[in-house]
Amino acid sequence: MTDSALPIANAPARLTPIKRLSWPGTVALFVAATIALPIVVVALSVFQPDRGAWAHLWSTTLPRILANTGMMMLYVSVLTGVAGVAAAWFVTMCRFPGSRVLELALLLPFAMPGYIVGYAYNDFLQFAGPLQSSLRATFGWSRGDYWFPEFQSPGGVSFMLAIVLYPYVYLLARAAFLEQSVCVLEASRMLGRNAWGAFFRVALPLARPAIAAGVALALMEALADFGTVQYFGVETFTTAIYRTWIGMDNRIASLQLATALLGVVLALLAIERASRGAARYHHTSRRYRPLSPIRLAGWRAAAAFAVCATPVFLGFLLPFVILARMAIRVGDPFWGPRYIDYVANSLTLAAIAVVAIVGTALALAYAQRRVRGAFVSGAVRIASLGYAIPGSVIAVGVLVPLAAFDNTLDAFMRATFGISTGLLLSGTILALIYAYSVRFLAVAMGTVEAGMGKIARTMDEAAATLGAGPTRILARVHAPLMWGSTLTAATLVFVDVLKELPATMIVRPFGFETLAARVYQLASDERIEQAATGAIAIVVVGLLPVALLSWMIVRARPGAKAG
Repeated sequence: MTDSALPIANAPARLTPIKRLSWPGTVALFVAATIALPIVVVALSVFQPDRGAWAHLWSTTLPRILANTGMMMLYVSVLTGVAGVAAAWFVTMCRFPGSRVLELALLLPFAMPGYIVGYAYNDFLQFAGPLQSSLRATFGWSRGDYWFPEFQSPGGVSFMLAIVLYPYVYLLARAAFLEQSVCVLEASRMLGRNAWGAFFRVALPLARPAIAAGVALALMEALADFGTVQYFGVETFTTAIYRTWIGMDNRIASLQLATALLGVVLALLAIERASRGAARYHHTSRRYRPLSPIRLAGWRAAAAFAVCATPVFLGFLLPFVILARMAIRVGDPFWGPRYIDYVANSLTLAAIAVVAIVGTALALAYAQRRVRGAFVSGAVRIASLGYAIPGSVIAVGVLVPLAAFDNTLDAFMRATFGISTGLLLSGTILALIYAYSVRFLAVAMGTVEAGMGKIARTMDEAAATLGAGPTRILARVHAPLMWGSTLTAATLVFVDVLKELPATMIVRPFGFETLAARVYQLASDERIEQAATGAIAIVVVGLLPVALLSWMIVRARPGAKAG
């Protein structure tokens, strides 16, 4: 073959690095420093005395916390990886009854907050719940006569988190599979690979950056989760951070625990990147032919349907039915016109955050591509670590420098002009968007980097030889080729902002209510059945953009026909 369609997975890049720090590098350093400031505030806590909190934690709960966190990371990574990749492959490469519906339905659990799913499952699975009550009534059992899974454990919590976090892997893996050419798979078949061999030896390695990014996002979300693990009584780093901060009244020790959590995430990211080595994951062929799905029938179609439908049922349909039952039976007493304001506030925040965060991710990813130096790369990596920090800690990290700026400016204006400026940034929408950017930049970065990594650097060099500058290369070359990845990043950020709770509660302007804040207020008062109304509203608000953007990703893939 003179024009091989096979990817060169281990060939080193033969490019001359751009050594001069051009404007993309300068902008990247400034943006990264701004985003990283709250993370640095958290990290600097390691140099402050902890008043003996670490010794107390190590002698009491820290070993259990480490064990629980480690088990949860293992379970979540395996469950989300297997479920997300398998579902993405089947709906992308195969056609079977219900595949088109499942293609969108697999995204539905992404709109479900983890702690709300925990509330729903606890109501359904507890001893007095509908399931166990039906079993006892049917078989005449009583307490102790039968075994039932224990969900108040690291395994149970991991299951709860995995069924709502696997869409991270599914979205990114599906986008990666859609960008692959059928030429690649046909070439592997000509070289003697069967269908499974082509998947494991060609398609899966090509999608590895996207899959790794999805698993990393799911892991960071699981590590930063508080509502689910706290509700089920499983001690992790996050619960230890909250307990140390609130129960022990030791803010420094809690920030140091958050710094340790950052170290875990940084180590995971470093290990994954080191395992890639010098491998590259873009196509060397200039020929592209869209994928031709395989038609399945019989037991193969039934098996594919079961693989794709199971996570949808467990992560969305069952908890949604439970929540709907609660909402119909009791529901929020304030349901009505007031919810229009909740929805409008949530949508406004999500839309602004998408523009700010995805735009920042594109700028940083492109700067890393042009300026291949440890300085820029390190700054971007630090700026992307906020996703592993609990939202409340991010909120404090944001409020500390903003309050210092407001107070300094107010003191200067008082001394110079006799005017008090008050708090200009603290407790504003701008501060809230800043907190979201710190918290969710990693969501967009992982997706954008995976999409940009599939573009051969020779295309940049060819555009540069034709006189195109950095801005034009980004707008005219990269943007059209990675439109699907950009839309995927926008989807992830949009829904994450809709569900974000701790940072919203702390940083939001006074009297500014969102759907997530309303649900939390009711759930914290043990009014779960009333909170179900707001939880359903969050799901419904998030479904339309998720479905729309998913359809646009399919339409925007290379080789898709217009019309």
